[in-house]
Amino acid sequence: MSAVPTGRFAPSPTGDLHLGNLRTALLAWLWSRHDHGGFLVRMEDLDRVTSSREHEDRQLRDLAAIGLDWDAPPVRQSERFDLYADALADLSARQLVYRCYCSRREIAEAASAPHGRPGRYPGTCRNLSARERTNRERSGRPAALRLRADATSVSVDDLILGHVCDVADDVVLCRNDGVPAYQLAVVVDDASQGVEVVVRGDDLAPSTPAQVILQRLLGLPTPAYAHVPLVVSERGTRLAKRDGAVTLADRVRAGDTPLDVVTWLLRSSGQPTPATDDRTVSLNDLINDAAGVFDHSAIPRIPIVLTDGELGRPLPR
Repeated sequence: MSAVPTGRFAPSPTGDLHLGNLRTALLAWLWSRHDHGGFLVRMEDLDRVTSSREHEDRQLRDLAAIGLDWDAPPVRQSERFDLYADALADLSARQLVYRCYCSRREIAEAASAPHGRPGRYPGTCRNLSARERTNRERSGRPAALRLRADATSVSVDDLILGHVCDVADDVVLCRNDGVPAYQLAVVVDDASQGVEVVVRGDDLAPSTPAQVILQRLLGLPTPAYAHVPLVVSERGTRLAKRDGAVTLADRVRAGDTPLDVVTWLLRSSGQPTPATDDRTVSLNDLINDAAGVFDHSAIPRIPIVLTDGELGRPLPR
C-alpha cells in the first residue's frame, strides 16, 4: 500500500442509508483523509430490480449532507459488466469455475445439517460427473457459476479485527440469471479503481478470504481491510426502518441536525468531538478536524447498540 491510500464507500442503492451505513462511510472517509488520501464512492447496483437511481441520488445527498466529499464521479457496477466478464473468462479458461445448480433452499438445508456450516456452500456441485450435470440441465434448472476455491486457508491482518485465518468459500461469481455476483465485482472494482484500504461493516468479514483468493488468482493487489462493528438495534439486529428513526431524514424530523448526527457518529467511533455546549463549530470544521486527529485504534471492537428509546428522541450529545 502506498503512503497515501485511496479508500471507498460502496453502498447498494436499494434504500436510504441508515446510521450504521453513515458511520461506516464517515470512518472510511476519515481513514483516507487522515493520510491525505483519495476517497471514492461506488454504487453496487448489480441487482437492477431492487436498485434505483432515486435511491442512489438520496444516498449521495445524505453523504454530502454529513460533510463527505469524493474525488471522482461515483461509478455504477451495472455499467462495468464487461470488466467482470473478462475476469470470469480468465478464471473459466483455467478451470477455476464450476456450474452450480443448487437452489437457496437446498444450500440452507445442507448448511443446517449435522457438520454443515451456516453461510457456507456445502460443495454439492463441485465434482459432478458429466452425466450428473446433463441430468440437472435437462431438468431446466439454471446454473450459477462458482469459484473453485479448494478450501484454501487464508490469513488476513485486519486493521480492526486483528489476525484472522479462515477457509475461502466457493462463492458465486455469476448468478443463474447471468448477472455478475458481488464477490467478483468488488474484487475487480477495488483493483481497477486503485482502492488500497477497504473500510466496511464486519458483517462482510467472512467474505474476505474468498476475495483474497480471487485477487491472487487474477493477479490483483490485496488492499488493507478494516472491518468495523455495526450499529445495531436493542435486539442485536442491523438497523432497519422498523427500528424507528434510523435515516438522516428521520433524525432531522426527530430534532437532530446533521451536525448532531455527525457528532454522535464520531463519539460512537471513539473519536474526539467538541464540548456538547459548543454550537459554534461548523460541520465542515468538525469532520476536517476529526480527519486530522483520526485514530482507528480507538474504534470500539463491539457493536454500537441503539435502543428503541434512543431512536425515539434526539441522539445523545
